[in-house]
Amino acid sequence: MQIDIPEVKAEVEAAFARYETALVSNDVPVLDELFWESPHTVRFGATENLFGATEIAAFRAARSPAGLRREILRTSITTYGRDFATASITFRREGSARIGRQQQSWVRFPDGWRVVAAHVSLLETPLA
Repeated sequence: MQIDIPEVKAEVEAAFARYETALVSNDVPVLDELFWESPHTVRFGATENLFGATEIAAFRAARSPAGLRREILRTSITTYGRDFATASITFRREGSARIGRQQQSWVRFPDGWRVVAAHVSLLETPLA
């Protein structure tokens, strides 16, 4: 298996950048599009456990658009072959010293790259 095939990595980086733009601007239709529409999709958030695309979409539709901006501190995107990738970041929300972590598993489907599993958490104390 090839790791980080340049053109595949570029595709995932573009999909991730599109996700990040949609997240901080609360573009719910794009966020919904980028998560695999399946009952198998899982998103563990800082305060919620969501199983299936229906629960994830309901969460997104109800979430406040306030306070979504963040600074990405570190990014690691790795592709495995041509159809699977992980995207991991650390971030800090505006006005907060806490460090957040986000990890996503991406799969290439016929209609494009989609998140099949995601986890977001916040560290209780900032990293030194």
